[in-house]
Amino acid sequence: MYEWSRKFLNGVSSVTDSPPPPQAHRVVIPEAIPAVETIVKEYRCVTVHEIAEHLDMGHRSAHHIVHDVLQFLKVSARWVPRQRTAELKERRVDACQELLRRFEVEDDGFLGRIVTGNETWVHYHQPETNKASKERCYTSSPKPKKLRTQPSSGKGMLTLFWDERVVILEHYMPRETL
Repeated sequence: MYEWSRKFLNGVSSVTDSPPPPQAHRVVIPEAIPAVETIVKEYRCVTVHEIAEHLDMGHRSAHHIVHDVLQFLKVSARWVPRQRTAELKERRVDACQELLRRFEVEDDGFLGRIVTGNETWVHYHQPETNKASKERCYTSSPKPKKLRTQPSSGKGMLTLFWDERVVILEHYMPRETL
């Protein structure tokens, strides 16, 4: 409000915005492009500000190289619980084939008698924020994955048993009591 009243006192009577000033011509040194690409490939979480500071160049030039010339995007990694080994995948296939064989022999009654159980460590933690975990990658690159390897605040053992209709048993035991 103060700026408008100052302009009015100085004789400006138009209430529309004036056109923006023309942008300065952006100069990009060709040798800077591979240097920027090397930095981003070595440290994927690097910021444009850090690139500009490291290469002693302007922020806008670094931004132009990263986004327009090299076409890097900053994306968040997808959470995956753990990587599956070939042996675990094979064991799962064998178990599923055995269940299918029994289903073909015994029909629908077989499914009603299945009780499934599992126990697992349940970790609770303060995860890294999406902003802190973003990495730069090419627009054509697959999105990065990040395993949940952060230290947990605590953990406990969760035991579950269920059938086709209902959870039969759910038991949580904190680590301190184990």
